[in-house]
Amino acid sequence: MQACFPVAHDRGLDSLIHPHFGSTPTFLIVDTETGATRAVSNGSCGHAHGQCDPLAALAGEALDAIVVSGIGAGALERLRAAGVAVYVSGPMSVATAIAAIDGGVLRRMSADEALARGFACGHQHGEPGGQPHHGCGGHDRA
Repeated sequence: MQACFPVAHDRGLDSLIHPHFGSTPTFLIVDTETGATRAVSNGSCGHAHGQCDPLAALAGEALDAIVVSGIGAGALERLRAAGVAVYVSGPMSVATAIAAIDGGVLRRMSADEALARGFACGHQHGEPGGQPHHGCGGHDRA
């Protein structure tokens, strides 16, 4: 399976999943059968509010799945329409997420869940006690 993970720092399978798909600086593409990884830069991560298109960075990638903590409803629907399974995770490493998919622990995200989590426009979260985050890598402190 070709799976994609939003990450702040490319540390291979030890990379931590970034809290939001659209503002991640890097996408890690993993061949889950071989463990091979490849980083793809998200050129849209420093976007102005409402102007992001993280899917542009993934254009041409043959993906079977994406694992996210948060994603906007529009991006979720575009991925689902393209036949890409979108799994929801909490904070964890890429390796842990792959094991969770293989073990049937991770579930697919619904559109209602994307909206309920406050990701309708992709900019509803921020640092604890801080302002909403609109740039690259602000959540992964590792």
